[in-house]
Amino acid sequence: MSQQDAILHPVVIGQVMINFAARHGVDQETCLLGTGITEAELQDGEALITRGQEMRLLENIMLALPEVPALGFELGLQYSIATFGIWGFALRTSRTLRDAIAVATRYLPLSTAYCRVEAFEDGERFGIGMDPQPIPRHLRPLLLERDMATGLNLLNELGLAGIRVAALEFQGPPPEYAARMESLCGFAPRFHCPHNALLVRREDADRPLPMYDPHLVRMLDDQCRAQLQRRQLSGVAGQVRQQLLGAAGLVASLEDVASALAMSSRSLRRKLDQEGTSFRALVEEERRQLALQLLEGSDMKLDELAIHLGYTDTASFTRAVRRWTGQSPGQYRKAYRDGPVG
Repeated sequence: MSQQDAILHPVVIGQVMINFAARHGVDQETCLLGTGITEAELQDGEALITRGQEMRLLENIMLALPEVPALGFELGLQYSIATFGIWGFALRTSRTLRDAIAVATRYLPLSTAYCRVEAFEDGERFGIGMDPQPIPRHLRPLLLERDMATGLNLLNELGLAGIRVAALEFQGPPPEYAARMESLCGFAPRFHCPHNALLVRREDADRPLPMYDPHLVRMLDDQCRAQLQRRQLSGVAGQVRQQLLGAAGLVASLEDVASALAMSSRSLRRKLDQEGTSFRALVEEERRQLALQLLEGSDMKLDELAIHLGYTDTASFTRAVRRWTGQSPGQYRKAYRDGPVG
């Protein structure tokens, strides 16, 4: 499990997404479906949520707004330096953009980024590359665009000293909503490029930032380190959930997850038993929540749903839904969409 997957996020990150969805006509209840995030947590500025909860929130928004072009890109532009608290303040008070990017990557789990982020030199340009491979495939395009747009916003804020983003580059082909992305950021992104990256001139990477404060740099570095320690995801069950909702996926075996967590299968079973649960129970719970969510909010075919949820065939998936709801998948979907009678 990556360090990022094991870090809790402040609930304000989720609140930004809920506010964004509300502007598109999606209510809070729809956003929170299956996340386990409560109204009390949303009102508590100190509350923390898991990556799994955040990912489910993103899935809900994606399912609720399938017709919004450049959804991930527009969402990413909602985040500012102030959103990220100590992490954002540490970027703002860095000596140069190069130093700010070093701080950003060192404490990346304190941001919203799901991509792996790495600085690189490319001739006369300084780049911030973003690799979306760690992201579950069905969320990869949305979260790559969100991370790129957030990075663009942060660079523009840091660039008050005259730094200008020279290019926004994507490895893949242009999506059908490329014109919408251009209208949102003010210039045309480039496609079929070697990297997913934000680029500035190399000399701009070493230009002094206007809010540099040498006295704050060390103090904020210490505070970022303390934030990482405070947000460590506790409990082996929570770490298993992160694997099932992340890179391993719901098809993962106990042995796969144990290996990812750097422990033996026997140790994983014992630790889960000590926490009052089991690997099978965790898989069942996550499958149930995601299955009902997708039946309610998507038109995916049953065989596609079965594969997505890690079932060997549609019949096994159908039996599971009957066990959970007393209905077949088709009956459950119809009853949910028809709503209460009378």
